[in-house]
Amino acid sequence: MPKRIVTLPGDGIGPEIMAACLRVLDAVGEFAYEEHPFGGASIDAHGEPLTEETLGACEEADAVLLAAVGGPRWDSTDPDEPRPEQGLLGLRKGLGLYANLRPVRPLPALYDASPLKRERIEGTDLLVVRELTGGIYFGEKLRTDESASDLCEYTFAEIQRIARVAFEAARARVTSVDKANVLETSRFWRQVVGDVHSREFPHVELEHVLVDNAAMRLIASPRHFDTILTENMFGDILSDEAAMIAGSIGLLPSASLGGDGPGLFEPVHGSAPDIAGTGAANPLAMFLSAAMMLRHGLDLPGAAAAVESAVQSALAEGLRTPDLGGETGTAGATEAVLAHL
Repeated sequence: MPKRIVTLPGDGIGPEIMAACLRVLDAVGEFAYEEHPFGGASIDAHGEPLTEETLGACEEADAVLLAAVGGPRWDSTDPDEPRPEQGLLGLRKGLGLYANLRPVRPLPALYDASPLKRERIEGTDLLVVRELTGGIYFGEKLRTDESASDLCEYTFAEIQRIARVAFEAARARVTSVDKANVLETSRFWRQVVGDVHSREFPHVELEHVLVDNAAMRLIASPRHFDTILTENMFGDILSDEAAMIAGSIGLLPSASLGGDGPGLFEPVHGSAPDIAGTGAANPLAMFLSAAMMLRHGLDLPGAAAAVESAVQSALAEGLRTPDLGGETGTAGATEAVLAHL
């Protein structure tokens, strides 16, 4: 039986890079795909960003592959209006995806594409482990004509399980990021992470760093970091900052994992509505997200390595999409990668 993959093309450039990605996947294996509307496309079709039917299909799949969601046509300050991003939060919650993994590993062929100096980023190989289903994004939200509030809340169990993911992934050191000098949730975070470290992972080095300091150090000395562990909102911000070390956010994949259910795999970038339909979208982060799916979601490490190697080889041969200073569009980039599979 082929592995079952639910595909969520989503919005903007999503359908374009998803179609390209399926060509790459078909070159390394046999899979059964089931497509569903998601995000803004689902709002247009069904009035909500995530339907029960789509969530149910995702729950039954072996893995879920998402392209992109969102766009200005669905932007609204009205709290009663559905937003595409709500579908993403609902999918993470519904599938129990509490751990987001974002590797940042600049490729030698693209060292000069980064806004940072080559000697500063050379050899960087870090992983951001972001807690994904707690914190301020999921806390109680209140709004009146005069004020608004968002509750940031974490439980012992939520912090403990994400800390274990980070310590298990680390080669030598975990940098736990918080704002313990100001926030009570951060002080609790620091206490629980320290407890998990001392009880279960004393052989791994642990350092606690305030989020503002971590943001500066990511630019000043990215090679320092091995595994960055942080809560939901801080992880959202820091992982996008770290993306620029690699030269373009169009190169970075991510995996969202939980318990026994399927994982969700998606590129870090957004839906880029300004270039949707032009054929200029960079599909490489989508390909690398599929590689993470092959490795972490479908237990096909050989196929994953083949895709990653093909992307690196194509870049080494000179492939450059517009976001990397070149002129090769989605179709050309896909052909360049396929040529190395």
